Amino acid sequence: MTISSSLNAGVSGLNANAARLASISDNIANSGTYGYKRAETDFFQMVNAGNDGVSYSAGGVRTSALRLVDERGALTSSSNATDIAIDGRGFLPVSSDDGDSVVLTTTGSFRQDASGVLRTTSGLALMGWPAQADGTIPAAARESMEALRPVTVSANAVSANPTTQMSMALNLPATDTRAGAEGQVRTQTMEYFDTLGTSQLLTADFTPTVPAEGASNSWRMTLTDGATGSVVGSYRLSFDGQDGTLSDVTTLSGGTWDAQTGAIGLTLSGADVRFDIGKAGQMNGMTQLSDSFLPTSIQKDGSGIGSLTSVDIDAQGQVRAFYDQGFSRVIFQVPVVDVPNPNGLTSLGDQTYALSPEAGAFYLWDAGDGPTGTTQGYTREESATDVAQELTNLIQTQHAYSSNAKIIQTVDEMLSETTNLKR
Repeated sequence: MTISSSLNAGVSGLNANAARLASISDNIANSGTYGYKRAETDFFQMVNAGNDGVSYSAGGVRTSALRLVDERGALTSSSNATDIAIDGRGFLPVSSDDGDSVVLTTTGSFRQDASGVLRTTSGLALMGWPAQADGTIPAAARESMEALRPVTVSANAVSANPTTQMSMALNLPATDTRAGAEGQVRTQTMEYFDTLGTSQLLTADFTPTVPAEGASNSWRMTLTDGATGSVVGSYRLSFDGQDGTLSDVTTLSGGTWDAQTGAIGLTLSGADVRFDIGKAGQMNGMTQLSDSFLPTSIQKDGSGIGSLTSVDIDAQGQVRAFYDQGFSRVIFQVPVVDVPNPNGLTSLGDQTYALSPEAGAFYLWDAGDGPTGTTQGYTREESATDVAQELTNLIQTQHAYSSNAKIIQTVDEMLSETTNLKR
């Protein structure tokens, strides 16, 4: 009976608008929730298959709810370096059980817990790839979460900053390589820091080649590691007799001199160090002029042991620790997770999302690569709710609900009239 179908259609309309009201209420209630994604309720017509073109039976309406995960809220600044948001597409990997199950979020306020793990107040740990001792990130499968670990900074509270590069530029006296010279050995020492942060010395001894006549313009450089007392390299330095610049370096022992870079590869205290003495023909490297032994530039990197002072994250997802000795080191890299269909993710609590077949296969990108956005420290993503639009939807829903209630009231009156026919 069509009058009964009208009653059913009115009831389905009440239910549909009640469902829409629920999503609107959620959106308005979470208008101040960081990272909240707006929910949307869509209506779909239900057609009664029994309609024959002569009489019509109402089918009513049904609803479907969708979390619009791909909608992004505005980014807002904060005062915490590890408040993180993504400027663009993608998700941060987080875990409530330290990696046994990884879920996704678009923003989070992460702070160190008692163990030094970066967590939100709800207990979600930020996940990333741990860096090696030299700050490089090892290769990892990009279609797997297995290599991700909770980002931990307490393990890096104290760190050594070993020397990796040294450079020495000095002037050797040209008079020492002429016939009749005394053959005096010239010595220059340099400090470097080993892998334990201990100060060590590298000693360079320069012995001139004194010819029987004329000038040899040649010196023997012997490098001795003070940590072991052993010679780590011996080289013959040849200089141009006209302008005094370095013309060639012959390796007698140890690492070879690279003519393209002007550097020698040394092994000091078991670690590789790049020792730069300059290229051939350049005045800013080793020279042989006049009668003076004069260091012109002695430089190195590295420092003694440093204490952790702060941590932040850069646009490429690298978590960097800063130390009181003035150096910094990459300790983790946080990837950005992307899926083909973000709206297919399963919505969980705390603005997190679980992977699902509907979302498609995930991939771990370096932040800013591929389709993904960059990671932003000192930043949170605001709610995607537009309060003005939601209040407008609320008014529309209220009127639609009242109209469906009016249908039920009208059907009730008509049924009453039908009942009164036999009185």
